[in-house]
Amino acid sequence: MSDPLVIIYTDGAASPNPGRGGYGAVILREGTRRELSGGFRHTTNNRMELLSVIVALQQLPEPRATVTVFSDSKYVVDNLNGGYAARWRRNHWRTTATKQPAKNADLWQTLLELAERHQVTFTWVKSHADNPENNRCDELAVLARQARDLPGDAGFEELRSAPLPPALPSPPAPLTSPHPPPPAPLPPPPQQMELFGFMS
Repeated sequence: MSDPLVIIYTDGAASPNPGRGGYGAVILREGTRRELSGGFRHTTNNRMELLSVIVALQQLPEPRATVTVFSDSKYVVDNLNGGYAARWRRNHWRTTATKQPAKNADLWQTLLELAERHQVTFTWVKSHADNPENNRCDELAVLARQARDLPGDAGFEELRSAPLPPALPSPPAPLTSPHPPPPAPLPPPPQQMELFGFMS
């Protein structure tokens, strides 16, 4: 007997971005329906998109559920389906192209671990369209960020408070003289010179 299919819709919102944020999720399974939401006083839209998927997957008790996640976030869907998030993890949370720190590594780490426990398919849906469940998730996220006494997003606050890398020292000022020495004679040209171009 095959495992029952779990359908999950998710959405996240922050206004302004960064600002007050919220997430919403709808879990559909074997004729049952469950809605989840939460908010934070200062976060980003992408963090709420990630967290909406994380919270929904955390509700699944069995280790190998068959899940389809619908999200309107290309940031979430493309980085998972394209394997980018997994490569960031292998690179110790550095981006492949620029080697810069990957954003939201704390949430990506959790999401990858949860996704690996199940058989998850991530599907993109257009936001604010004719999908009633996606629209409901948006409503849940907006209501959540409008709530009073929202907690802080510890991961985002930690990123904001991290010290900036030290600035490079300024180059010394060139020395000047009222009577500069004559320029040294140029060396003779070499017999052969090869020029190599480097693309940045």
